[in-house]
Amino acid sequence: MTSEQHPATDGTASDADVAAIAAQLGRVPRGLRGVAHRCPCGNPDVVETAPRLPDGTPFPTLYYLTCPRAASLIGTLEADGVMKDQSARLAEDPELAAAYRAAHEDYIARRDAIEVLEGFPSAGGMPDRVKCLHVLVGHSLAAGEGVNPLGDEAIGMLEDWWAKGPCVSPAEVEAAGERVLRNRSKEQDHAAVIAAKEQKTAERAAKRARAEEEDQ
Repeated sequence: MTSEQHPATDGTASDADVAAIAAQLGRVPRGLRGVAHRCPCGNPDVVETAPRLPDGTPFPTLYYLTCPRAASLIGTLEADGVMKDQSARLAEDPELAAAYRAAHEDYIARRDAIEVLEGFPSAGGMPDRVKCLHVLVGHSLAAGEGVNPLGDEAIGMLEDWWAKGPCVSPAEVEAAGERVLRNRSKEQDHAAVIAAKEQKTAERAAKRARAEEEDQ
């Protein structure tokens, strides 16, 4: 699969992208930083997620695969024992193991450039074993061929998941976009309430401080 088949992205996420991602996931995406890779159909298929979600929860999986068709195909590979085979080869092939460790270091460096998660490994089982092909494929698509050898290998085993067209319909994207807008409205309302409470707290503190000064 060539770079022409898998277009690069500038990392941004338009409102249409967010709606498509929400339709793919069946929920509004959390901690979204941008589109890490775009499917030939035009929709995102990998997103970059912040190392911490908005509520502060650590989220080590920097690159998250969103396309349900690709995810399903990868699930079949996992069920067929591909991960077990790859893990066994890591223990037997020093060159492969070194390349996989380099992929682990690449993943950590990319995540650390955003925020360091102390005590958290990279993802997908790196650097010593294979626990999740979805993570490795997401890394390979986002970073490009030649970075994650086992992610590249898994991609080579997949059918063209975009061959039948987009994985979500325009109607599904439109409905998801409406959910995204409602969610944003709720978040804005919540932020306004919090800001108002903080303002009142600050005003009360200032009032108490003035009163204490007058009593002295």
